[in-house]
Amino acid sequence: MPAPDLDTDLTGERAHLDASRAALHRMRRRAEALFSTGENVAGDSYTAEMLGRTLSRRVAELADDPTTPLFFGRLTFPEVDYHIGRRHVTDDLGEPMVLDWRAPVSRSFYRASVRDPQGVNVRRRFGFSSGLLTSFEDEHLDRGEELGTASRILTSEIERPRVGPMRDIVATIQPEQDELVRADLETSICVQGAPGTGKTAVGLHRAAYLLYLHRERLRRSGVLIVGPNRAFLSYIAAVLPALGEVEVAQATVEDLVTASSVRPESADRPRTIPVRGTDAPATAEIKHDVRMAEVLRRAVEAHIREPEQPITVSDGSFRWRIGREVLRRIVDEVRREGLPYGTGRERVRARVVGLLQLQSEARGESPTDAWLRRMGKIQPVTEFLDAAWPALTPDGLVYHLLSDPVALATAAEDLLTDAEQALLLWAKPPRTARAAKWSTADTVLIDEAAGLIERVTSFGHVVVDEAQDLSPMQCRAIARRSVHGSITLLGDLAQGTAPWAATDWRESLAHLGKPDAAVVPLTIGFRVPAAVVAFANQLLPALAVDVPPAESLRRDGSLDLRTVTDLDAATVTEVRAALVYEGSVAVIAADAAIERLTAALTGAGIATSTADDVEAPERVTVVPASLVKGLEYDHVIVVEPAEIVAAEPRGLHRLYVVLTRAVSRLAVLHHEPLPAPL
Repeated sequence: MPAPDLDTDLTGERAHLDASRAALHRMRRRAEALFSTGENVAGDSYTAEMLGRTLSRRVAELADDPTTPLFFGRLTFPEVDYHIGRRHVTDDLGEPMVLDWRAPVSRSFYRASVRDPQGVNVRRRFGFSSGLLTSFEDEHLDRGEELGTASRILTSEIERPRVGPMRDIVATIQPEQDELVRADLETSICVQGAPGTGKTAVGLHRAAYLLYLHRERLRRSGVLIVGPNRAFLSYIAAVLPALGEVEVAQATVEDLVTASSVRPESADRPRTIPVRGTDAPATAEIKHDVRMAEVLRRAVEAHIREPEQPITVSDGSFRWRIGREVLRRIVDEVRREGLPYGTGRERVRARVVGLLQLQSEARGESPTDAWLRRMGKIQPVTEFLDAAWPALTPDGLVYHLLSDPVALATAAEDLLTDAEQALLLWAKPPRTARAAKWSTADTVLIDEAAGLIERVTSFGHVVVDEAQDLSPMQCRAIARRSVHGSITLLGDLAQGTAPWAATDWRESLAHLGKPDAAVVPLTIGFRVPAAVVAFANQLLPALAVDVPPAESLRRDGSLDLRTVTDLDAATVTEVRAALVYEGSVAVIAADAAIERLTAALTGAGIATSTADDVEAPERVTVVPASLVKGLEYDHVIVVEPAEIVAAEPRGLHRLYVVLTRAVSRLAVLHHEPLPAPL
């Protein structure tokens, strides 16, 4: 039985939790009341709309999940105590009842130690079960008491079974992670994180921290999370809202590049490029090669030509003339300014109209704005522009290159071999760009062309996860969206599975426009058990990447390797055994085996989900090896590793990813011999 003073402490902490929840509910009710009356106090419709958005966001930020602890820690200083939680909660007088984990004072919860107590006398951690406060644990730093990773509450929180989407880690952030989370907004960093080291959580929590510290600045410029696929984005989607951040854009690279930011002159809204085609692997590799950036730049430049004729414009009884040499000088000057192509075209137009205006004013006229607009669209001016600086669209430019051998050869001279050019050219070109069946790799080229023609919207901060699989051209697409902002790059070179996977972070950072970003390794794992990490680490020497091996603090968990004769039956048996334990279960196999294994489980009466089923998933998920990157499950059953390795050129890298998805138990079922490194 707990000592009476400890029992009293626990009762007092529970009372504070109840009072804090009540205060949060009152804060939300006040926000809802303001939202409902906001339109009555705004002066005009625009102000009303902006106020409505602000108040609506505030209401969403104050949502309370009763199954999630409102605070997870407490700091005792000589004069005052602070409870540390996921968001700031105040009483009716504005006094803090819970401090946001991102507040400056809260830093001491993660970094204070016996060596550097930072003024903290006692650090208290709370244990919870379904939102109910069940226990606490004190470290008297002023007495030299520090638990570190020996903390039972910390350990149980880290090892808690996973069901559904990814959770936040605000209660378990370690000092080395906290240092990355709280890095300055202007600082770009690259985290080389071994499996289970929390690199994804670091990136998401850094985004939340920066939004807290630079709220208005980042609300204007925005924060973007880039993930490898939709399943991964669905998996992490709940983390930032749980921390009170509800306005963060999340996208895959494919999402970014299929929505062109360029507005064709005849269109009312940006073009969206549909993906309806596929490329041979060799063709896709060329399209993702950084040399294509220079090919496209040359192709754009080739459209600018020296004017051959003067301009003569009739204006009522007057005729204005601009000579050929003057026009050539305008084109040359604008070309040297290095503007995006579309901006340069409009600048040429403006300078020509300016010269017409000077001639009109010299005759005593007073040109109006309407006159200037008319001169910009008058036939002699538009004919000159179309000849010297014709309008371009991104898809039109790429269509021209892939359809015209002469145009491609001119732009690719000394960059691509004849054989590479032949791979790029369409065997039967479509009639128009709109009729083209664009591939995913084509959209990367179109996005590059869009960046050459017009400026792309830049975010204040971009978090890129699983970045080891980004091609140079995909890196450039992200770089265009972070020109004026910083980047948090997350990945593991050992998990690179794409044909163009990175082998050196410096190369990727150069393509991203952040060559001076620091590369910080995370090697201590908190999620994957040591037995699983040691087994997967046997693959590292064969992966040809220079990364430090992962280490795990987890001494629990299990690893089971079994040779079986019937893979389907063995999988059903293993799943039934796994369901006895708490937590999620994943069956991971080569893509070609997924349909067969799903049918076997369904036939045995076991309900299954896919990786995309995030809202109400079954406990058992059947996941293709190609989609499992970034996901975690309590019990993982890997079926036939040899088949996973044989399915693609970088199959050993894929297997390394697959084996490191388990956070409690890993079972490997195989009929064929295991790959040689294992």
